Amino acid sequence: MTRRSRRKATMIAIDSVTGGGRRILGRALSGVRQAPYLRKWLALGMLIGGVAGLGAIVFYYGLTWGTQLLLTDLGGYRPPGVAGEGGYQPGSGFSRPWAIPLVVGAGGLISGLLVFTWAPEAEGHGTDSAIKAVHANPKGVRPRVIVVKLVASIITIASGGSGGREGPTAQISSGFGSTLARALNLTPRDARICVAAGIAAGIGAIFKAPLGGAMLGAELLYVEDVEIEALLPSIVATSVGYGIFCSATGGFTPVFGNNPDAGVGNPWELALFAVVGVAAGLVGRLYTWSFYGLTDWWNRVPMPRVVKPAVAGVVVGLIGLEVPGALGTGYGALQGELDLHVLVDMPLLIVLVLPLAKILTTSMSIGSGGSGGIFGPGLVIGGATGALLWRLGHQVGIGTDVQLAFVIVGMAACFGAIAHAQVSVLLMVAEMTGTIGVLPPAMVALAFSSLVVGSTSIYRSQLMHRSDSPAHRFGFGMATDKAVGVAEVMRAPRLVLPDGTRVADAVVHLSGSGLPGAPVVNNDGAFLGVVQLADLSDLPAARRAESLTGHLDAEAMTLPTDAGLDAALEALPASEHGWVPVLDNDFRPVGIVSAVELVQGWERTMRASVRAVSAATRDAQLVDVEVGTTAPAVRRAVRDLGLPRSVVIVSITRGHAVVLPQADEVLRAGDRLAVLTPASALTRVQRIFG
Repeated sequence: MTRRSRRKATMIAIDSVTGGGRRILGRALSGVRQAPYLRKWLALGMLIGGVAGLGAIVFYYGLTWGTQLLLTDLGGYRPPGVAGEGGYQPGSGFSRPWAIPLVVGAGGLISGLLVFTWAPEAEGHGTDSAIKAVHANPKGVRPRVIVVKLVASIITIASGGSGGREGPTAQISSGFGSTLARALNLTPRDARICVAAGIAAGIGAIFKAPLGGAMLGAELLYVEDVEIEALLPSIVATSVGYGIFCSATGGFTPVFGNNPDAGVGNPWELALFAVVGVAAGLVGRLYTWSFYGLTDWWNRVPMPRVVKPAVAGVVVGLIGLEVPGALGTGYGALQGELDLHVLVDMPLLIVLVLPLAKILTTSMSIGSGGSGGIFGPGLVIGGATGALLWRLGHQVGIGTDVQLAFVIVGMAACFGAIAHAQVSVLLMVAEMTGTIGVLPPAMVALAFSSLVVGSTSIYRSQLMHRSDSPAHRFGFGMATDKAVGVAEVMRAPRLVLPDGTRVADAVVHLSGSGLPGAPVVNNDGAFLGVVQLADLSDLPAARRAESLTGHLDAEAMTLPTDAGLDAALEALPASEHGWVPVLDNDFRPVGIVSAVELVQGWERTMRASVRAVSAATRDAQLVDVEVGTTAPAVRRAVRDLGLPRSVVIVSITRGHAVVLPQADEVLRAGDRLAVLTPASALTRVQRIFG
């Protein structure tokens, strides 16, 4: 068996095991999907939080032991500790400086081999991938991504690569949320909430910041909006994950210890934090620009993908020899800056270059294809910026009493602005540093840093508003309470394939039926995934004798039979196949929904809504009109038709497509319109549309 065949067989085995687990979980929790809101999200939130806590524990100890083995035993360097994880102790010197670039480079090579061989989507920082999953396909996260992300991130960071702990833990718990959504055949709306709650639980657990983490699940998805539906599930999930993680890792002490003396004593000192905010915003913009600039540069470099993290690792190791705080998470260096005596004794040159060095090493480690988070480094960069401003002010006697506040406020102001999660990051930093005294100056700084940052975001998958999300776009024009059910518009599947079917036979069946794809079931008739004719036809002749088991899209979007049409409108854009299987409570495919069924359901929904409006309006009536070839309405926008204010265009049908009647929509001859009009305006309506 070739290496590629063995790898393929291993992937199939992993997916088969996880697929069987999903089905068992789905049957065990079959009643949760139909449960009332509070009961449902208490159950699902506790499950997601439990996995988040366990995943954070595995990652924490894996990173601890990995750092001891790779960076300390092999590299000859012990990074400084943090107060909440064994107490602060300064880092050791480099007993084998020649080994550091080699260890970091080797870690990058192993991480690259893992990621690009097994799960390329695990590349980079996991939080952005999780945000993308929420918007695009919340049921589409492959289980193997969770395992690969966990191992690759431990190796990257433990060997000295610059990255944060939150990206891997967020992807672990959000990936479980996606798996849970598939196992329970949740609606796309509930699947989105599961993944968002997973992001919150993973980050809140590893940072020991349950309140800020819960807010993050609602705030992190958009630049100028929030996903309020995710707040309660995130609170439940984050609380459970936080409790499990802290119970197993040495207690509930904040990551950077308790700092009750942080704060300001005089109101005039708040003005100083406007300066901190401006500086943090500028550094945040530099971080974002550098990170994606180097990421794009690495993508253009003509070099094997698996080698790029290794080359970047050697460069990071060389930088780390001069600026040790740029290696690994950098939390130890940040902890030192929270100590007045350590910060004062630190060489001014190191204080000056630490923010820039951390930006460069993070951009190199993660941008080249390594695995890790960018949230944690952002906090280090912001805190180092605050420390730098305080050192400069200390030289001339300004702000000498607010050293702690400068560092802590810098953490919140820098990353809160570029993540567009001001409230959640503010709360998280307060929880991580054990102080609430910094809230007033941090609020001032965040206002100015957000002004400097503008719409620039460190997360490319963030959208501006809820209405920009494919998950919500249709919902803004959809009367969901009048929506017909999926069961009313779906059609029975014309072809269902057993998983033991050979690829060659499946191609014959699909071609003969004129179908682009079909659902695949096991011996019990339970849904396993879908196959596409185009994918099977591209396989070489030597693989046509294989069964369909190794060619399934097991993460395909599905719908339950009790879903409404609004759920189908969310599911179809997230499907890569142009159709969505509908599963009953036993996970058997009983229907198919495609664009044709959506159009029919949309028309029925609109007419149901209009009938309800008509019944409530004294003399209104619904009329169907077709725009004539010589009608005044041809080639004119809706806003320019001169319709009476009492006339409402409900829907426009153009061919087989339904077009939303927006003000700037230009009408064409042959368009069919549903128009709600009072009897007094009927003649004018008929004249305008011909």
